[in-house]
Amino acid sequence: MSDPGKSSASSATNTNTATPAPGSDTYKGWLFKWTNYLKGYQRRWFVLSNGLLSYYRTQAEMAHTCRGTINLATAHIDTEDACNIVLSSGGRTYHLKAGTEVERQRWVTALELAKAKAIRMMNDQSDDSGEEEPTSRSDRSELQGALKTLASKLDDLSTCNELIAKHGAALQRSLSELETLRVPLEGSEKIKAVNERATLFRITSNAMINACRDFLELAESHSRRWQRVLQHEREQRTHLEETIEQLAKQHNSLERAWREAPTHSTNTPDTPSTHTGVSERPRKEEASDEDEDTEYFDAMEDSPAFITVTATDPSQHRRSQSNLSGASGGQPSEWNLEDHSSPSYNDLSGKEVQPRRKRRSRIPDKPNYSLNLWSIMKNCIGKELSKIPMPVNFNEPLSMLQRLTEDLEYSELLDKAARCENSLEQMCLVAAFSVSSYSTTVHRTAKPFNPLLGETYELDRLEEFGYRSLCEQVSHHPPAAAHHVMSQRGWSLWQEITIASKFRGKYLSIMPLGAIHLRFHASGNHYVWRKVTSTVHNIIVGKLWIDQSGDIDIVNHRTKETCQLKFSPYSYFSREVPRKVTGVVGDSEGQAHYILSGTWDERMESAKIVQSSRGSSGAEGKQKTVYQTLSPRLLWKKYPLPENAENMYFFSSLALTLNEEEAGVSLTDSRLRPDQRLMEEGQWDEANSEKQRLEEKQRAVRRRRETEASDAMDEEYEIDSGREYEGYQPLWFHQRTDPLTGETSFVYKGGYWEAKEKQDWSMCPDIF
Repeated sequence: MSDPGKSSASSATNTNTATPAPGSDTYKGWLFKWTNYLKGYQRRWFVLSNGLLSYYRTQAEMAHTCRGTINLATAHIDTEDACNIVLSSGGRTYHLKAGTEVERQRWVTALELAKAKAIRMMNDQSDDSGEEEPTSRSDRSELQGALKTLASKLDDLSTCNELIAKHGAALQRSLSELETLRVPLEGSEKIKAVNERATLFRITSNAMINACRDFLELAESHSRRWQRVLQHEREQRTHLEETIEQLAKQHNSLERAWREAPTHSTNTPDTPSTHTGVSERPRKEEASDEDEDTEYFDAMEDSPAFITVTATDPSQHRRSQSNLSGASGGQPSEWNLEDHSSPSYNDLSGKEVQPRRKRRSRIPDKPNYSLNLWSIMKNCIGKELSKIPMPVNFNEPLSMLQRLTEDLEYSELLDKAARCENSLEQMCLVAAFSVSSYSTTVHRTAKPFNPLLGETYELDRLEEFGYRSLCEQVSHHPPAAAHHVMSQRGWSLWQEITIASKFRGKYLSIMPLGAIHLRFHASGNHYVWRKVTSTVHNIIVGKLWIDQSGDIDIVNHRTKETCQLKFSPYSYFSREVPRKVTGVVGDSEGQAHYILSGTWDERMESAKIVQSSRGSSGAEGKQKTVYQTLSPRLLWKKYPLPENAENMYFFSSLALTLNEEEAGVSLTDSRLRPDQRLMEEGQWDEANSEKQRLEEKQRAVRRRRETEASDAMDEEYEIDSGREYEGYQPLWFHQRTDPLTGETSFVYKGGYWEAKEKQDWSMCPDIF
């Protein structure tokens, strides 16, 4: 490289270099860097951190653009004159100039210290590689942190020592000057004594600093030995835990053998039955309270973790009906939830299969149109999602009403729950149903169409699945939809969902508000729960992905039994299974009966608790309860997606049929919405134009309605023979106060299916 000294550099004044705090590993400030003979030295912002020296044109560039970086561990530091610094490493050379000699010296000191630390860290990493298990990384970081703190304190002591030495020397000079003056003999001797004491003080401070430095070197030399000792202790602890676990299994086997011995001796063919019509199976079940296929689970804490003991012989598993199974009332039922390889295992209706209408299994492929998302979203940060004018490019060809209806994809879980005599087992199936509604969202990052006010959607699956579903958009701001489902197989479901959503720049939070009600006709069990928060990540940069997080509390208001489900948010640093869901089903007394576990995108399992005991304390000092359970039983498993689903918006088999044209539906049905139909057919430009027309039409209707309300208020008159003006009222739902929750919500008032049978839609508004 040519000698930059031949070119005149601008005077480096007012550099305003920041001085780091004591013990800080970062040093920042302005320096002049040689660029070329045309431009000479140019002012650049330098950052020294973690053994790396990086530079930027401005401080603002630190957020996005680094102009260059040099590793000090392999760099050579040289000083040419009073203000210049030369850094060279691997054929790269930086010629730097500071504003003053003092500033240059500060930078040189910081660079030398950073280089020494980088070399030391590099040597430590090379020495430690392959010697420690990943579990000891936390110990290593703790030790290195302690050593770093010691080094920082030693630097502070060194600074204090320099100040002491400086002031001590000044004191000695002053005392020496006093000795040369003509003073009485007694005063001269006292001055000599003070001078000697000052000398002793300086010697003592130097000794203290040397002792501290020796201590730091000793700590560094013994750090690896400490790490090996910690690793040995960790291995010993693990071995002890395995031994205790083995002893617990042996104790379990001995206790089971002791319980079975008297049972075999008394259960003879001549033993009379105490209840007519009851087989010997209950006595066998009493003897099998603790199964050879048992597992152990930790109790649910803020962050639940399950510990499983490997089953000894799954083939010898026998069903168990302990006292826990009958705690909720009703007869203990045989709950056979075996895992099946075919998706049809979920269809447990128990009825003869009816001939089903042939429904479509594909839609036109999604066009590959590109659009700049940031150009649209940058002006929408902090606004309600429902108020953002979005082109159909970010939509999927379904409305929010149809997405709400998709919750019924696994309605067979409710069909089976309706036949359960045991309310706790019924609760497990209801919990699985509440989780299954999220399985369709894992790949569905597109936004559904916001329904127009008064828009409806019906799904008549009476012949195939025994239910009829109706949704209506009952409010526009805030957007709210009412949903009602009536099943011939023993259950009813209704809900009013208000979507609250916020765009936060990097992610979008969708918070469904409102309760979901489920009632079983035979037992009268009434379950209520609420949905969790959905988050769409990487809105601006990267691949979109969806996560579900939060808690669901399901309550049976008849028996007061509860189920607590926890949706664990995804964390890059977590070792847990992604999209994990865990839960505990308990009775009205708070006693746990079932453990639920699985993922919201794949499957859910339940494990019956046969025994519980207090375990060891957790990381936060809380004593955990250890649940001993039978082997888990499959509750629900997701259906595989249809072929070519990635080109059809990742729709499930049910979602592909939701927008299929159907005769006889209401004039306000989502299937008849023109912009949604055009988008499904791939005509996105026409769909955008139609969407704008519909939204403007809705705004005009709302303005007219607001004018009518204002006129009614100003003139203080009543409309329709004494009835006050009420504004917009939904067609098929009306507001009622729920006696269980005390909340006011929209519930179905009837009349829709009768109107469909008569094909009388004269009351429907013209919204399309």
